[in-house]
Amino acid sequence: MAGRLLGKALAAVSLSLALASVTIRSSRCRGIQAFRNSFSSSWFHLNTNVMSGSNGSKENSHNKARTSPYPGSKVERSQVPNEKVGWLVEWQDYKPVEYTAVSVLAGPRWADPQISESNFSPKFNEKDGHVERKSKNGLYEIENGRPRNPAGRTGLVGRGLLGRWGPNHAADPIITRWKRDSSGNKIMHPVSGKHILQFVAIKRKDCGEWAIPGGMVDPGEKISATLKREFGEEALNSLQKTSAEKREIEEKLHKLFSQDHLVIYKGYVDDPRNTDNAWMETEAVNYHDETEAGDDAGKVKWVDINDKLKLYASHSQFIKLVAEKRDAHWSEDSEADCHAL
Repeated sequence: MAGRLLGKALAAVSLSLALASVTIRSSRCRGIQAFRNSFSSSWFHLNTNVMSGSNGSKENSHNKARTSPYPGSKVERSQVPNEKVGWLVEWQDYKPVEYTAVSVLAGPRWADPQISESNFSPKFNEKDGHVERKSKNGLYEIENGRPRNPAGRTGLVGRGLLGRWGPNHAADPIITRWKRDSSGNKIMHPVSGKHILQFVAIKRKDCGEWAIPGGMVDPGEKISATLKREFGEEALNSLQKTSAEKREIEEKLHKLFSQDHLVIYKGYVDDPRNTDNAWMETEAVNYHDETEAGDDAGKVKWVDINDKLKLYASHSQFIKLVAEKRDAHWSEDSEADCHAL
């Protein structure tokens, strides 16, 4: 069975630890309106006051996209208060810092040229050759030749560490299993009364935070191919395994990624690398399987899903969506399970 096959694969790795408008029922909540598998259903669209320029609160404004210093640098963003995130809020004194990393300006194959270069004429809001410049959240505005972050101001212009002007597309595979006791029975949380779900997490090299093992979609690449490739690159490559062992694991994972899956989220990501002109978007997909227990492998592990998770970018939000969809434990607070993101 695929579950047993993946179990052996992930045990070898030594690991321990959307949607039509559906209503998720639970013993504590009358119903939770889940995110739809469409652009209008994403976290981004639920926070329309960020786009519309209303005051907004700290909870519904992009926060990690306004943090300083900018990742991998000593660059400090201009401070953007919550009430001035939205573009419709007039702010004549707004003076964002200009920054694009040297590694991006060097012109690697995954990066665009500078907007000012005469031979560069990007087709924003369109499929530009093999480069997808359409946003999963709909049309975005172009100002002075540069795309404008639809979620609002970040205090920094340019591209930072991101290669593309406008949306930079990623894919995040969320591999889950039920937590079980030594007898193979699902473990139920004593407070919420729901079964505990686990997911595969990796420790990022750039910032040391735990995250879903995802990555960037290559030009012309299908999301399904990215999901499989990135899980292999991010998770398997951190293992001390022989080439033969890795090939065996990859074959077993291939069967997992051929199974039915759930598209959990499509859209904007509150990422610390975002700028006013370049931002992250992702498609988060959940593959569920029953696997065998293993031990920690340092940078790769099984993690219990709950509201105490502190993960990279918007990954905690994606994990919460998985818990809701699977009707799994999320919080000891009975009210928390009844609130949407």
